[in-house]
Amino acid sequence: MATWRNWARTERATPRAFETPAGAEEVAALVTRATERGERVKAVGAGHSFTGAAVTDGVLVSLDRIAGIERVEPTATGALVTVGAGTRLHDLNLLLWSHGLALANLGDIDVQSIAGAVSTGTHGTGAGFGGLATQVRAATIVLADGRVVHCSPTTEPELFEAARLGVGSIGILTSLTLDCVPAYRLHAAEGPATLTETLATLDEDRLGVDHFEFYWFPHTDRVLTKRNIRLEGTEPTAPIGRIRGLVDDELLSNGLFGALQYVGAQAPGLIPRINNLAGRALSPREFTDRSYAVFASPRRVRFREMEYAIPVDALPGVLADIARGLERTGRQVAFPIEVRFAAADDVWLSTAYGRDTAYVAVHEFHRRDHRDYFATVEKIVRDVDGRPHWGKLHERTADDLRPAYPKFDDFLAVRQRVDPDGRFANPYLERVFGIEANALR
Repeated sequence: MATWRNWARTERATPRAFETPAGAEEVAALVTRATERGERVKAVGAGHSFTGAAVTDGVLVSLDRIAGIERVEPTATGALVTVGAGTRLHDLNLLLWSHGLALANLGDIDVQSIAGAVSTGTHGTGAGFGGLATQVRAATIVLADGRVVHCSPTTEPELFEAARLGVGSIGILTSLTLDCVPAYRLHAAEGPATLTETLATLDEDRLGVDHFEFYWFPHTDRVLTKRNIRLEGTEPTAPIGRIRGLVDDELLSNGLFGALQYVGAQAPGLIPRINNLAGRALSPREFTDRSYAVFASPRRVRFREMEYAIPVDALPGVLADIARGLERTGRQVAFPIEVRFAAADDVWLSTAYGRDTAYVAVHEFHRRDHRDYFATVEKIVRDVDGRPHWGKLHERTADDLRPAYPKFDDFLAVRQRVDPDGRFANPYLERVFGIEANALR
């Protein structure tokens, strides 16, 4: 079997078998066969998790053939849409739009499968909105004993709570029912600012703008702000022109940005000057387009990422501590630090469980060693009860994650009940959930 690698090239696996089932019954059959052989099983989507969530030396299962819309049920506020778990987000967005629908919120990358994005806690930004898992209303999942189970808040409710954000440890999702809203457009206003002024008006922007985020250039006071306002789906569009889009999103955000990362990797001492010039070179732009076209952007420069969810009130102090930490260690960072926001939710393993949240995401170019930088930031965010994104790099373990999640033990109880032998376990899940290693591999 060929070696599988994730997008970031942080993980690899050489599974005994690679399966591409076309439906839930085929998934159930291969799980049953794996049980008979004493093998572990892992599902994989687009491989966009930076962690080893999908790694296995047993059976690796691609859900790419379990894709598309299965059912649309109109509701008073939109529709409940059941989709195949392997549906890629960029395909799902187009399919939903053809029905006059959209996801209530999205992240800034749309290449993931819907099951992978939901299972790892993918989110966008917006103080009034939750992550993708908050939009799930039901799921169909294949369990370790080969059963195909439908779960929802009223049917197998505890299984539903664990499965809708389970990091692949509960079973293999084959379909998800999503609470979708009428199609809408976004008016985007992007432009340069200073970190000082952005933090001074943070509550005004965070609470007054539907979807607000900013990118801080380390070693400077400069940021790029993004403000997206929701409009009715019938509003006219005024998208970025073809030439402007080519220049901004391909040449500057990917081509030139990638070239500057190579320069920074070879000459780190130039990075503060590069960041300052990059911050000064930003020019404002405004446009209106379909929601999904505004939310997602192409990412062609390969990087490693760690993201932590922290209490909103802790954000200014955390950013100040990161700046001091970089100065103290002499570390030069060329990637902007991304800051987003989310509403409190009730998903058991959501990083926004029970509290309004700010997200701080740090990145490093794939040709530079990220470990000392990420360790510096991780210590800072842990001190304010930060919670790591399940699909991004971190060094946490079950023992120190437990106090951060009030429902952690409830989740583990469900996991132990439905997969006592660790059929869907692997080293990453053993570390973060304390799954006991056993002879099963």
